[in-house]
Amino acid sequence: MGHPRKALRTASVGAVSAALLAGTVLGATPATAETGPSVRFVDIAGDGGTVLKANVVTPAGADASARLPLIVLPTSWAMPQIEYLAQAQKLADSGYVVVSYNSRGFWQSGGEIETAGPKDIADASKVIDWALANTPSDAGHVGMAGVSYGAGISLLAAAHDPRIKAVAALSGWADLIDSIYSGRTQHLQAAGLLGGLGFLTGRPGPELQEILGDFLSSNLDKEDEMIAWGRKRSPVTYLDQINANGAAIMLGNAWGDTIFPPNQYASFYEKLTGPKRLEFRPGDHATAEATGLLGLPNDTWTNAHRWFDRHLKGVDNGIDREQPVQLKPRSDAGYEGYPDWKSVHANQRKFALADSEHLWANVDSGANGGITLLTNLLDQIAQTPPTVSVPLLNRAFAGVWQSEWYGTPQRVRGTVKVHTTVTSTKESGTFVAYLYDVGPLGVGKLISNAPYTFHGKTAGQAFPVDLELFSTAYDVPAGHRLALVVDTVDPLYIEHNPSGAQLTFSSPSADPSYVSVPLREK
Repeated sequence: MGHPRKALRTASVGAVSAALLAGTVLGATPATAETGPSVRFVDIAGDGGTVLKANVVTPAGADASARLPLIVLPTSWAMPQIEYLAQAQKLADSGYVVVSYNSRGFWQSGGEIETAGPKDIADASKVIDWALANTPSDAGHVGMAGVSYGAGISLLAAAHDPRIKAVAALSGWADLIDSIYSGRTQHLQAAGLLGGLGFLTGRPGPELQEILGDFLSSNLDKEDEMIAWGRKRSPVTYLDQINANGAAIMLGNAWGDTIFPPNQYASFYEKLTGPKRLEFRPGDHATAEATGLLGLPNDTWTNAHRWFDRHLKGVDNGIDREQPVQLKPRSDAGYEGYPDWKSVHANQRKFALADSEHLWANVDSGANGGITLLTNLLDQIAQTPPTVSVPLLNRAFAGVWQSEWYGTPQRVRGTVKVHTTVTSTKESGTFVAYLYDVGPLGVGKLISNAPYTFHGKTAGQAFPVDLELFSTAYDVPAGHRLALVVDTVDPLYIEHNPSGAQLTFSSPSADPSYVSVPLREK
């Protein structure tokens, strides 16, 4: 008997490669003035000799004596090695040597999936070593970039390899725990999607299989081990090393990223001390960069190229004189620049959560955050977030508080914060908070959400909760108002509400409950 999954991977990578190559390079050919950059498919020995399948794109006319800036591109989770060929050609056209490689454990590369573990970090340095020895690249001008998994590996590599002078980390993570376990709540659809794609396109190692099993089964006895595993794979853990090495870091993400939400990127950005840039746009995980992977015009990739031109080639293109925080709202509005992330939150407006709300757990009220990848992609394309009829929400299963009606547009920018007091009839529980833009007819459009889980509480004893919703940029029209809704079930998350649990949200006079909304003044 053969191995069906291996055969599927082999057939799939052949089909995908053929399709992309037909649209980008039309075969691997030597570089000439007529054919443009050359493309070679090579094997590179990674850490421990593991074979990494890679491609090398070299500028036309470059010979062995040339010394050109180098960019290394690790592939995204579950993506084949030809993922970046369109962008690699554009970079090579402007004078870069580009090496893209399939991360270990995926497709035809050897080894097992390490989830950005030490072997993945070592692989990145091995690829740089190989490129410096086998291409006309310059050891003094090395950059790394990637989408998603490639972004995380690039940031981790910048902490461990001082040769890396510039990074463009797109739709990635800085804190793996805060990404898929925010509010101490498992992000079910995100983890399930990543796990499923890992088994389909690669070879998860025993450690990953165990971690994923414990995570999805809510094995709290292994919580400390899971957190330690995640911290080891989080660039924020190595922040001091990243700052000491001084690489110029560009971070880009989407407001609605349901795998790596934007908050953790913004927090990481604020702690960087070297040259840095932060960009947020509408969309979901990796959708903001997707058209660029097909070779189409794309703001994210355009700015990544400008970032490398400035910090690897010394081109005075003005990117370092622009406001370093660039936000594109979830509307037709253009980009807004800020000097730092703190400035986004400079103007706060609160509305009170004055009334107590009592709800039964374990029933979905109808308020939810949508479906991973699909919902926020639709919002990106058509500006159609999930909606609910706020007046029709069943108050037995949902708590609802509403602001005043606004006479002028309210431009929500950044991270909405909720402060409340919770009393549970059980020691464990989960709730999800949603912020809606509510029109005159009571239809609420989702602005943001976030989950919160607690364990080990005393039944019947109140405790305070501070919760940050996922950062966003949303314009509430004049004549609308905001509504905060809480319920206990959302398909995006694993909930921990015991049967028969009840939650009460109150606002003690000594510690009033409120929603704090950051607004752009003009």
